[in-house]
Amino acid sequence: MIDIDRLGGWMDQQGFEGSGEPIEVRYLSGGSQNEIYEIRRGDLHGAVRIPPPTAPESRDAGILREWRIIEALDGTEVPHTTAIGMCEDKSVLGRSFYMMGFVDGWSVMNTDRRWPAPFDDDLELRKGLAYQLVEGIALLGGVDWRAKGLQDLGRPEGFHDRQVDRWTAFLDRIKKRELPGFDVAAAWLRTHRPIDFIPGLMHGDYQFANVMFKDGAPARLAALIDWEMGTVGDPKLDLGWVLQSWPSDTNDPSLSGSGYADLYGMPSKEQLAAHYAEVSGRQVEDLDYYVILAKWKLGVVLEQGYQRAGDDPKLQSFGPVIDDLMRGAAELAETTDYKVSATA
Repeated sequence: MIDIDRLGGWMDQQGFEGSGEPIEVRYLSGGSQNEIYEIRRGDLHGAVRIPPPTAPESRDAGILREWRIIEALDGTEVPHTTAIGMCEDKSVLGRSFYMMGFVDGWSVMNTDRRWPAPFDDDLELRKGLAYQLVEGIALLGGVDWRAKGLQDLGRPEGFHDRQVDRWTAFLDRIKKRELPGFDVAAAWLRTHRPIDFIPGLMHGDYQFANVMFKDGAPARLAALIDWEMGTVGDPKLDLGWVLQSWPSDTNDPSLSGSGYADLYGMPSKEQLAAHYAEVSGRQVEDLDYYVILAKWKLGVVLEQGYQRAGDDPKLQSFGPVIDDLMRGAAELAETTDYKVSATA
């Protein structure tokens, strides 16, 4: 639990409302990377995001990075948490942390991984959840990141040139087994590039698990959350991240109740890509490139967890998922009718 007295002193120094009033703190969630606490003080209703004491020192820099993105989203159309304050002084709570506005809404990760009413029964309303999901990143990619002072958040120049080398080197450092399909997909990615590349702000790990929705119908995004992998890069990779595991037939009854998010009755990949293109103004004719890159990259990221699984059943379960991702990336690379001439 965080030190309420020290937190209160810092809030007073910042001039936040509720000065002198008691603080109510409730632990919401956490893991090895970050913990989140709900904060109430007078009319202030917020949340503190802070690395746990055992997290590596790099997480403090990561917290500042997240804060910069959240602060930059103020005044934009992107649904986001309100930026309240950032503290880099570790003498306050032991780690860097920031305070954001509390989001009034729900996440599928906190509803027993089932859609709440009315999205549980009404499939037409359920479709809106998916359209809102891709609309969030369509708006995010349109944020003027230069005007928001995020020029140094990422290195958009050469973004696609670096992807294969960077993640291949990462895998080589942790490699303990061969990943069938890895080399096929990597070779394809090296010799193909997107039709165009318009740098923009991207989430980096975009999925239903990392958004919150407002209560009630119709579906409305309340906030994009969890910015650990946020950067300036190619926003269309966020779309590829969403669609890389999207079922080819969302009307298949066997989908109902499967996975952490029930995709039965959802729009098709083509419909979601078209909606993204309409909102973002970006073309999606080269979507296969981003889906292949997303599958391949996610497979490498998950392999790190799998290699340190030990007796952890959750990390052990990554094994077959990684195999499916690499196999899927390779198969799509071998069969896609890519319209762009290969480039070195």
